Amino acid sequence: MSVRTLFHGGNVFDGSGADPARGDVVVSDGRVVDVGVGLDGDESVDCTGQTILPGLFDCHVHVTMTGIDVMKRLARPFSYQFYEAALNLQATLATGITTVRDAAGADLGIQQAVTDGLIAGPRMHISINALSQTGGHLDGWMPSGDCLLPFQPHPGRPNTIVDGPDEMRKMVRELIRAGANVIKVCTSGGVLSPRDNPHHGQFRDEELAVLMAEANAAEIPVMAHAQATEGIKSAVRAGIRSIEHGIFLDDEAIEMMVDAGTWLVPTLVAPLAVLEAAAAGVSLPDAVIQKAKDVSEEHRYWFSRAAAAGVKVAMGTDSGVGAHGSNLKEFSLMHEAGMTPKEVLLSATTSAAELMGLQSELGSLTPGKRADLVIVDGDPYELSALRSNIVSVYKDGALAVSREDANTTVG
Repeated sequence: MSVRTLFHGGNVFDGSGADPARGDVVVSDGRVVDVGVGLDGDESVDCTGQTILPGLFDCHVHVTMTGIDVMKRLARPFSYQFYEAALNLQATLATGITTVRDAAGADLGIQQAVTDGLIAGPRMHISINALSQTGGHLDGWMPSGDCLLPFQPHPGRPNTIVDGPDEMRKMVRELIRAGANVIKVCTSGGVLSPRDNPHHGQFRDEELAVLMAEANAAEIPVMAHAQATEGIKSAVRAGIRSIEHGIFLDDEAIEMMVDAGTWLVPTLVAPLAVLEAAAAGVSLPDAVIQKAKDVSEEHRYWFSRAAAAGVKVAMGTDSGVGAHGSNLKEFSLMHEAGMTPKEVLLSATTSAAELMGLQSELGSLTPGKRADLVIVDGDPYELSALRSNIVSVYKDGALAVSREDANTTVG
């Protein structure tokens, strides 16, 4: 016989667009079965003085990365990253994030370990590795001739440096074979890459056309690391679903994104995390530090303009560059850039679920959807305090994180 668990006495932010209001939530068999006032159940959880939120999303993480100290990574055995990933996933779950999109690094084994319950963590969509051109954002070639790829190839994670339509076609097929739920492509340079420029677009239209043809045939969405203005525009023209970072947007690019319905995943916290790492003594190339300084203000400016213009926004952090478990720092940065607290929370719930194609299952507290709940003390619109106010996290109706577990970060 199914047990009905009643969460009562508090407020509910249901993800519908309404403000938090007094209400109860009833959960059974891992699903929300009722939301309202004066409900009953077989057992109960007292939420007096608290607010019930839907499980949160982070649409851009790297769970096999634990900071950007290259020397530390080189000194560790190859398999160490997979054990770190287990801790990183646990730290992410403790922030109330119950669903993530891994933007390169996690392979099918990590995803399946979470699905099967071998390790605790958010449910995952994975990209396996990111497509990059020679000399592009994921090409780790150094002037010494050494090549330090950010995500070393192994049987479940191919080397995704490709040039030309034919190589692009084959590699997209390999990523799909390896289990990718989303294809990631770098259409511009970036901050952490040693030999490129975040102002420069990468890959030509014919290469992106082949990528999209293969992804569309497999009904798999595409996300683009796109910082350069031309890289953003070429991604939008190609029909790519989301722009990651979007640092050097311009008014034309914003208009293109609104017209095409292209999503923006801003990751405002990422360049700040690079500067924090440098200040903490992590050895980084001077060019990387300078790029991080150069992009930070422009990043926030163009994100603010994009959000105000109606570009669809989903929350993402690039965690792995910064500490896992500090994901909710992004909320305050989005608010400071002009989004209301309600809009920020919707970007990490309803909107993020829509981006990932999970809106029928997750993102709001609606009867029939999966019972991912985050219980927080006080007002959830106090974004800077939200992380410390987490009381408990439920995933598919089961308690996944209690207050005692909720103070975990991994950097």
